[in-house]
Amino acid sequence: MTPQHRIWVRNFVDYSPLVVFLVAYFATGRNIADATWGLVAGSAVALTVGFAVERRIAPLPLIAGGAALIFGGLSLVFHDPRILKIKPTVMNGLFGIALLGGLALGKNPIKLLLGQAFEMPLRTWRQLTINYALLFFGLAGLNEFVWRTQSEATWVLFRFPGMMILTFVFSIAHTPLLMKHIKPDDPKPTE
Repeated sequence: MTPQHRIWVRNFVDYSPLVVFLVAYFATGRNIADATWGLVAGSAVALTVGFAVERRIAPLPLIAGGAALIFGGLSLVFHDPRILKIKPTVMNGLFGIALLGGLALGKNPIKLLLGQAFEMPLRTWRQLTINYALLFFGLAGLNEFVWRTQSEATWVLFRFPGMMILTFVFSIAHTPLLMKHIKPDDPKPTE
């Protein structure tokens, strides 16, 4: 499989459940239960496709898809959309805790993910990890604010694509820092 095809598969695994959720919500007349069925089914299909094509499931899509199945399933079983609405709060909170916990244990989770692409001093890796932990905590708090104070339709749009856009903008803001430390593709020949 070419790298281009891998990117399409990974994007499908990462985003198709959320797209199905959004489309189902608005296509069914803003019915959160039907949209939740779409999310659960979309997550199951995405994980299956990812496994069938790549013969493995990357950890982050597995965590996100598994959480969608668990929270979505519980929301359907108990007929309580609040369970689904707290999923981003719980997951982003856990991601933030994992990042800071990794630092506390002397590890750097962001460096583990990106270390092969960038050569940065440890203090820069540490700051980047703290920044992303703060992003996740901020998204968790923002999710709580939005689902508790805004309409359900507003929360659905905030959930996707809103949170993705905020994360993208946050990541783009870090591009100048990362570009200063990118590893060259080919080492220069020495004479």
